[in-house]
Amino acid sequence: MSDESLFREVDEELRQEQYKKLWDKFGNYFVALCVIIVAAVAGVKGYEYYQVKQSEAAAVVYFDGVKRATDGKLDDALKALAAVNHPGFKQLGLLQEASILAEQGKTKEAVAAYDTLSADASMDQSLRDLARIRAGYLLADSLKPDELISRLGSFDRDGQVWRHAAREIFGLAAYRTRDYSMADRYMNANFADPETPQDMRQRAQVMIQLLTPLLQK
Repeated sequence: MSDESLFREVDEELRQEQYKKLWDKFGNYFVALCVIIVAAVAGVKGYEYYQVKQSEAAAVVYFDGVKRATDGKLDDALKALAAVNHPGFKQLGLLQEASILAEQGKTKEAVAAYDTLSADASMDQSLRDLARIRAGYLLADSLKPDELISRLGSFDRDGQVWRHAAREIFGLAAYRTRDYSMADRYMNANFADPETPQDMRQRAQVMIQLLTPLLQK
């Protein structure tokens, strides 16, 4: 055996001896660590599976409630939606419940429900904004324009997603209170905005036509 081979064999035996000593000293810790990692991964996967199942179950209940509302079974729909317990679908369910209350003519209760949702910091901001707008449409028949502006004035800015809806609400309230100049201003703002949804632009055009002779008196 050459010197090089001998040194290599001795070196290998020394390494194996070092590995054995390390294993004797830390082997149990290593095994425990592996068990912990496997258990943690299994726990995460199990939780993810549970979450998916919970979400799927909530979706079934939510869409059942929506279908009942579409079929005109409003009381049944409210009961179904109240049973939704998944955070995401629960928020949508609460919005749907407020919408059903409005459809039942329970405007005061619907507005209160929307106001509660819009004040809930745990809800997604886009849903909170939607709740404010829906409440605004319901209140356009009763509040003065300045009261609605106090509620929704922050939306009346270029670049705001809900600016068209807010301006329509202000215009409708102004028309109801016979402030035709204000109504015309908001309706023209919507008609002139290239990003105004088509159906809202058409309503603005109709309102402008109604307002024109009134402004000339």
